Amino acid sequence: MNKAELIDAIASEAGLSKADAKKALDGFVNATATALKAGDRISLVGFGSFSVSSRAARTGRNPQTGKEIKIAAKNVVRFKAGAELSGKVN
Repeated sequence: MNKAELIDAIASEAGLSKADAKKALDGFVNATATALKAGDRISLVGFGSFSVSSRAARTGRNPQTGKEIKIAAKNVVRFKAGAELSGKVN
């Protein structure tokens, strides 16, 4: 499912226009990104939680040449599915 299909699904489920569904989705994405950038954790009961974790710098290997390369440290977004979402998928 891509973004346009998700907007269509939200619009039909919530009885909204596609324009309102797009605004709601964009608002959710922007608010989530802002909160995660600030170091907050977002928890949606039944759906799951988003958090940021740090990945340490490490040494990797170029698969074509075998040469060692340095991979910089960075922050990564983690998502852990909630019990209700996991139950619906299984």
